[in-house]
Amino acid sequence: MDNQTNTIRWGIIGCGDVTERKSGPAYQKTEGFELKAVMRRNAAKAEDYARRHNIEKWYTDADALINDPEIDAVYIATPPDSHKEYALKVAAAGKPCCIEKPMAPTWQECVEITQCFENKGVPLFVAYYRRSLPRFLKVKEWIDLGKIGTVRHIHWHLTKQPSAVDLSGAYNWRTDGAIATGGYFDDLASHGLDLFIYYFGKVTTVNGVGLNQQGLYSAKDALAASWLHEGGVTGTGTWNFGADKYEDTVTIYGSKGTITFAVFDEVPLVLSSGDAREEVTIPHPENIQLHHVENMRNHLEGRSQHPSTGETGTHTNWVMDKISGNI
Repeated sequence: MDNQTNTIRWGIIGCGDVTERKSGPAYQKTEGFELKAVMRRNAAKAEDYARRHNIEKWYTDADALINDPEIDAVYIATPPDSHKEYALKVAAAGKPCCIEKPMAPTWQECVEITQCFENKGVPLFVAYYRRSLPRFLKVKEWIDLGKIGTVRHIHWHLTKQPSAVDLSGAYNWRTDGAIATGGYFDDLASHGLDLFIYYFGKVTTVNGVGLNQQGLYSAKDALAASWLHEGGVTGTGTWNFGADKYEDTVTIYGSKGTITFAVFDEVPLVLSSGDAREEVTIPHPENIQLHHVENMRNHLEGRSQHPSTGETGTHTNWVMDKISGNI
């Protein structure tokens, strides 16, 4: 920490697309945080990112950034297969860390990462930023106020067409079975599953099936699951990435009504109860991780508990691995 300003100075490992708008600028806009350094193996791209975003330092070596005495905390924004390697080094350095989702390719790696930070007594966060977004907090408010009575069940249906990259056969780490067993499921479905766990508590039982229907890449492209939350809410989900059209629909069924919304699309939130119907539209901030980052500041300053930690991120990975058949 900068002792003169009480500013927590962050470094980013992996300044790729996700950091351009979704996350990177949020660290610059959050009071009490400073984005001081970035790292990317490609020197030209690292330097270009630092120049465009007015960041003081750039590195091509992650160890140099992690061990820089002017870096107080580290955000890991690389593909999941490198998360464990970098996270264990950040923990060894005794610095708070935020890891992009999914937290790691396997639940076992998440357990190891989380245990390491717990042993060090160092905060660990996971970038499941929907837990901090006003749009999804509104749904939680409706649930907690009993607007649809007692919640019975939640169902999520997500489909999309294969992309041009998928059809071309070009490499994409998101569909590399060695990095993401469930393919786009790991990258996309993790957001919704983590959100549902936030709403209804830990999942105690989960069953799933998954396969590759298209043969376009090595990861799975079609999955379905059923699960049970600790509070008694049941859940089901279907995810298919070779369908004829895009669809993203979540329905929460209660004893007195339903709530319908989308995990990714900014369509209206719809509350239906009896003859009453309410629609609410809540836009996302320009930098979608802003509230997540602000909540990290509040946590580090002792103001509040962050909703997305290593423990919660690890549990989400356990659910995904059970659905994908990895455990």
